[in-house]
Amino acid sequence: MRDKPSEWVSISDLMSGVMAVVMLLLVISVLQKTYAEIKHKQEMQGSQSNQQKKMVQTLNEIKKEVSLQGAKDLIDFNIEQGTITLKDSVFAQGSACITPQAADTFTNIQDKIEAFLMTSKQSGVFVEGHTDNTPVSKPVTDYQKFCTVYDDNYTLSAARAREARKLLIGKLDEQTAKRVVVAGYGDSQPIHGISPKDPNNRRVVVRFIVNQQS
Repeated sequence: MRDKPSEWVSISDLMSGVMAVVMLLLVISVLQKTYAEIKHKQEMQGSQSNQQKKMVQTLNEIKKEVSLQGAKDLIDFNIEQGTITLKDSVFAQGSACITPQAADTFTNIQDKIEAFLMTSKQSGVFVEGHTDNTPVSKPVTDYQKFCTVYDDNYTLSAARAREARKLLIGKLDEQTAKRVVVAGYGDSQPIHGISPKDPNNRRVVVRFIVNQQS
């Protein structure tokens, strides 16, 4: 009498087949995810590279405009680091008020700042105020004359950065203007290689960011 095939063997074969299919689908899923991640990374790198090129282009355009305005003595450029530095002479002495010449120069570069910010929602501009370490001898309270009130270097540096920001944002819409942010560092970050009391530390650094993360 021939033995009948065991039903458990059939079920075992069926389960093995199901597991093989599940494993295959899992492998396909992992491969698809890996491919998607690689593709996304490549797209992000390509996008950042394009933004970097746009930043360099923007800074070169600003540099050319500043030169045409005869204001090279007011601003230093570091294209590689993506910064422009507004010298102390951009502001009235001991004040956050911007001189008329500097104000005219900024009026002609506002559209270039706007074009940079519109290239990507991840781009941004940091406006960072700095001073030397000479203490404020007495509080300044005449806002009308000095465009701020201050009693220390931190307050003055933040006020200067704020006034510079006003010129940079020009007619930007409110949402885009929020990507131009201000910080006042006082005398906490002197220029490397010079004395903290050196007047060259009185500056506002405008830093262009091409891949700002929220």
